Amino acid sequence: MLRNIPKNISPELMLILMQMGHGDEIVFGDANFPAQSLGKRVVRLDGERISSLLQSIMPLFPLDNFCGENVFLMEIVAGKGEAPAVWEKYEAIIRENDRETAFIKFKRLERFAFYERAKNAFAVVATGEKEKYSNIILKMGIVE
Repeated sequence: MLRNIPKNISPELMLILMQMGHGDEIVFGDANFPAQSLGKRVVRLDGERISSLLQSIMPLFPLDNFCGENVFLMEIVAGKGEAPAVWEKYEAIIRENDRETAFIKFKRLERFAFYERAKNAFAVVATGEKEKYSNIILKMGIVE
């Protein structure tokens, strides 16, 4: 047993985070996200919310500062909702933990472009998040 590992980071998620390298991406998908059909590696954390997971992993996760786009959100389909409140929470969590000051702003991707990007991600984390359009992709940087 290790100390100071947040309880919502499962052994499987910790292994994936440890295996990721510079430029690899990880998707945190909401409860409706097609994780199993898109993901090469899927971690199921159905009882967790994405904001809670971000709070736990961002102190450990360097964002890529070699590129201008390192955090991606799924754009809202026209007429199908509004920006979810969690986007502001995500930004606050990321900014609070971004030691490399790599985060500039979210890059929004059209739904199917987001799915295509998810297919190439290192892993997909399937969560129990119920807020629509709360999916997020993080691009890993380097530890200096």
